[in-house]
Amino acid sequence: MNDLKNMITPIPTRWVGPIQFASVTTLGKVQKIAPAQVPLATLETTLFFSVARGSKAIANAGGVQSTLLSDSMTRSITLEAKNASEASAIGKFVKTNLTKIQKEVVTKLSRFAQLQTIDVYQVANLVYLRIAIFSDNASGHNMVTLIADGIGDFVLKEFKTAQYVSVSGNMCVDKKVSVINGVRGRGKHVITEITIPRTVVEEVLKTTPEKIVDLNIKKNLLGSIMAGSVNSANAHYANMLLAIYLATGQDAANIVEGSQGITYAEIREGHLYFSTTIPNIIVGTVGNGKSESYVQERLEAMGCRGESSSQTLAHFVGATVLAGELSLLAALTNPHELMKAHTTIERK
Repeated sequence: MNDLKNMITPIPTRWVGPIQFASVTTLGKVQKIAPAQVPLATLETTLFFSVARGSKAIANAGGVQSTLLSDSMTRSITLEAKNASEASAIGKFVKTNLTKIQKEVVTKLSRFAQLQTIDVYQVANLVYLRIAIFSDNASGHNMVTLIADGIGDFVLKEFKTAQYVSVSGNMCVDKKVSVINGVRGRGKHVITEITIPRTVVEEVLKTTPEKIVDLNIKKNLLGSIMAGSVNSANAHYANMLLAIYLATGQDAANIVEGSQGITYAEIREGHLYFSTTIPNIIVGTVGNGKSESYVQERLEAMGCRGESSSQTLAHFVGATVLAGELSLLAALTNPHELMKAHTTIERK
């Protein structure tokens, strides 16, 4: 057997696009992002062509409007008090000492982290502290875990009869689908939207605005309700997320919560309004996995280096998801088009 330490698993990677933005808003501030191609790494070859078609429709429509609503990484340390009353006191203590925790814990453990919130949840004598931080350009997994450890020690010094249970109590919620992440968000919460002229829908996407709106209702919305999906109504967000995560050195397992999101479509004055809402985009431009030369080169080519670069990357991720989602829904409005594409491109 070959030395496992030296094994490499090659994944086909291509540049797709360019992705064009009409407007970008980041945490309430207007930002400009130049058009750029995005790298996708996938074994599903048809995805390259589908996202390319979607990006062409986006460009012909004048670009995507992208809005980043929030940016936080979470971890939920769990502690065990002697009884429910003490657990309640721990919760109250934490809520009233956020400034002190930032000064005495967070700033001593990280130069970049900023404490945002600590939400308290209690079951019997167990207390779950869902800690949210701003992690600058890092995705923040290790940063928030380090801080959660520090906050746990800070609390246990005050409540000496309480005990440590776990630095992750599953309310983070890390790499799992959950209601709380779908509502509160984990990572970067991005909404992309675009109004596509009828002629572009017909000529580039080979369908009509009415067919896409109708399919979105019957497939993404009603179909997802029937399936019991959790805060999720989309066709295939995970496809685009995984491809761009692998190509840019991200933790690919985060597509689990990333796959949560809602696609919305309606007719506006005869044209197609199309939007994707993705509350859990987890990306970074520094930190683990980002030191590889190919990752640095790709981030540089996308303009995702320096200040606020992880947020810029999140906008590209959101727009790429919209491109792929739009193209797939268009294909699904036409019988046999999806299977014909896969058969033509992938079947040997």
